[in-house]
Amino acid sequence: MSLFSAVADFLKPAPPLSPAVENALLRVCELVNPQLKAASGFEQKLANPLEYALGYCDGLISALPGPIDVNRQAFSNDPLIHALFATANDIDQMLGRSEAVRDYLAEPSCWESEYFYALFAARRQQKRQLGMAVQGSVVQADVPQTVIYFSDHTLIQPSNSLETTLQNLRTGSLDSLLNTFHDHVEALRAEREGLRADLSVERAHLTVFRGKASGHEQAVHTRHLEELDQRLRQSAESLMPDQLLEALAEFLHTPEKSLALTPVTITVDRLGIVNDSGSQDANLHTLDFPELTARDKRHYLVILARISRDEALEAVEAVRDQQHRFMLI
Repeated sequence: MSLFSAVADFLKPAPPLSPAVENALLRVCELVNPQLKAASGFEQKLANPLEYALGYCDGLISALPGPIDVNRQAFSNDPLIHALFATANDIDQMLGRSEAVRDYLAEPSCWESEYFYALFAARRQQKRQLGMAVQGSVVQADVPQTVIYFSDHTLIQPSNSLETTLQNLRTGSLDSLLNTFHDHVEALRAEREGLRADLSVERAHLTVFRGKASGHEQAVHTRHLEELDQRLRQSAESLMPDQLLEALAEFLHTPEKSLALTPVTITVDRLGIVNDSGSQDANLHTLDFPELTARDKRHYLVILARISRDEALEAVEAVRDQQHRFMLI
């Protein structure tokens, strides 16, 4: 390549940003810090990291299993749905009490399809117990057992279009990453305020000690004051727009540290008792599902669910009737 060509390539304007990246930049300003837009090279420095993070979020959502029917029939026929709920009635209770489902059913668009789609999430729990177990032809009592069950059942982003739900989840995934970084920024701000308070206290102490304490004590407090002052300067610098921009770019290049899916495989019987024996018993079922680790660091089983609109309506009405009866009593 000639020198002229190299210079021409250098002076060539950067390619336009994709609409997805432009929208992501707006979300950065809204969710992280609007002052970031004032940092030098805002768009150029974040374009590639955001493109990478968007691709990661797309892959994350594409890896979700489903859509899987969540209803009474599935409770009887699908081992995973059976493991997720204690009884078939609990499915109706989840649907009837879900604020997201009630909001969706209040929209006219819900009548455009007999089914709707949503992200189903639940937390896996386990407990230890003593129970009965059959080993060959011998029944044993007081056998240590591990039982798994699920709590905090939640439906997220319901829509009559699977693609709409998936797109909303992709957007929500990026928002989750940006909110995680925002939490980091807020922690830095809290640290800065704490250092300011410590610095004020130490200055007051040093003022009192002058003329009263020994030279050694004054030197110790002076060194401590200098250390606090240096830490405060470093903390303040880390909150400057240019430094925050660099940190955000680095954060977006490693999204798996803050948002990740982990595959889980567990073999259980119909009562949720874990069995690791490798037995081919027809009463045992191997459950395969992903668990999501997000902002709160908790693990959530996540699948795409398909739900009947009419069953959801019946569930909402039944729960509303229960609540009215309770209020009357």
